[in-house]
Amino acid sequence: MLKKISTIPFSGTSEQEQMLKEVIKKHIDDPGAIMPVLQEAQEIYGYLPYEVQVMVAEGLNKPLEEIYGVATFYSQFSLTPKGKYDISVCLGTACYVKGAGQIIDKITQIIGISADECTSDGKFSLNACRCIGACGLAPVMTINDDVYGRLEPSQIPEILAKYKD
Repeated sequence: MLKKISTIPFSGTSEQEQMLKEVIKKHIDDPGAIMPVLQEAQEIYGYLPYEVQVMVAEGLNKPLEEIYGVATFYSQFSLTPKGKYDISVCLGTACYVKGAGQIIDKITQIIGISADECTSDGKFSLNACRCIGACGLAPVMTINDDVYGRLEPSQIPEILAKYKD
């Protein structure tokens, strides 16, 4: 699955940029600096937008393509911001067989975004994961730390309404 690039404008602060520069400085001489720098950059910004990848590439004196390649290869990295409420729908075998595709379709219909996207107001983000280890509750989704299992598409509006604050 290709990772989507955010359509939400980058809004990094000078404080975040300074923090990233410190991280780069700390790792500049490490042979495997890209991974730890990207991990810490994601902690600082919450995701790895193009602008952050450019700063990392320039700071480490590495080609942007190499930074992008690492950021898109590893599932721990996200190129899109996470919403206040991060929805993750399991599409592992058990969940998929029991209707997870219909669950994600219903969420998309209600909040207006697809997997690997964030709503423009930053309230919701949606992603599809491969397994969360709750196969007995299939199909399963999480919203932040809340777990919802044995889902039916008809339950989704009521569940999402809890997060409309």
